[in-house]
Amino acid sequence: MSTAKRALVLGGGGTIGVAWEVAMLAGLLEHGLDARDADLVVGTSAGSVVGAWVAHKHDLAERARDRGEKPVGRAIATPAAPTSVADVFRLWGSFDEMTPDRCAQIGAMALAADTAPQEEWLAGFIDDGSGWPATSFWVCAVDCESGELRIFTKNDGVPINVAIAASCAVPGLFPPVSIDGRRYTDGGVRSWTSADIVAVETPERVLIVAPAGIPGAPGVRGLAARQLAAEMQMLLEAGIDAKLVTMDDAAQSLAPNWMDPAGRPAAVEAAAVHAARIGSELSAWWAG
Repeated sequence: MSTAKRALVLGGGGTIGVAWEVAMLAGLLEHGLDARDADLVVGTSAGSVVGAWVAHKHDLAERARDRGEKPVGRAIATPAAPTSVADVFRLWGSFDEMTPDRCAQIGAMALAADTAPQEEWLAGFIDDGSGWPATSFWVCAVDCESGELRIFTKNDGVPINVAIAASCAVPGLFPPVSIDGRRYTDGGVRSWTSADIVAVETPERVLIVAPAGIPGAPGVRGLAARQLAAEMQMLLEAGIDAKLVTMDDAAQSLAPNWMDPAGRPAAVEAAAVHAARIGSELSAWWAG
């Protein structure tokens, strides 16, 4: 791992999160902030999908149009939710913070859940042949048994599509992914953003784009907000200049179900309006 001047952290948030994140980045680009200039991109769950596009320097405006209007395939489609998912989220949302032991509890439930076979899940994450990008790209997942964070990079020899499938494997909803004899579930189990992990790179600036998290909310949305606040504080105390972009009230009201594809167009529109408000100021900060 090499020192990065600018890091981009993209958090989890389901189908809605993918649409909102890429539309936010496309909107910021219109105002001069090109997130594709980041030296390091960190993606968790939905953020790993968007992160791959950013790290590969895809056309963000085109991707934003796709996320608002076109089906996105099995990777983040709405499944027939098994009954276990409610139990998973009930336990997950009851924690005030996540530890490896608590992550392992969620991981055990993920392993026991009656989900689609792994082969069907992986079929929604086809590598288009691009492989891992030249830009440093970290994909976050959680080991189901140990509860420890696993950061996949191009140096691990794991296909990028498999790493992203693991990062997106919402516990109780999608199957854990087997990699090198271990089973992995959604990276959001440990943290919806894991922004703290970029500190080892001592970047000058960190931009966190995170759809999840409502301060004071019950369940996982409140947990995500607490995690974001703690990670931001840790970065700032380490002397790292960090900025956070989360869903505003307008976008939050449109996303009661993060996995509902019907909400994508509204999420894209809300992100574009939000980006127009903050784009100029953030662009000047990013340029430094």
